[in-house]
Amino acid sequence: MKAIQFKLNLPADVKAWLEQEAVRNLRSQGAQVVTCLRAAMLRQQAEGEGVEK
Repeated sequence: MKAIQFKLNLPADVKAWLEQEAVRNLRSQGAQVVTCLRAAMLRQQAEGEGVEK
């Protein structure tokens, strides 16, 4: 898997939550974002909506 880097602007409250969750889960903030997005992808697939590539 090739990683792609991009800039992401977050509201201050979301950034604070992300920082706390990353610490709590012993992950980097980037890894925490990926984990959250993958969970959302799996929920969407389970609901039958599919994911475009």
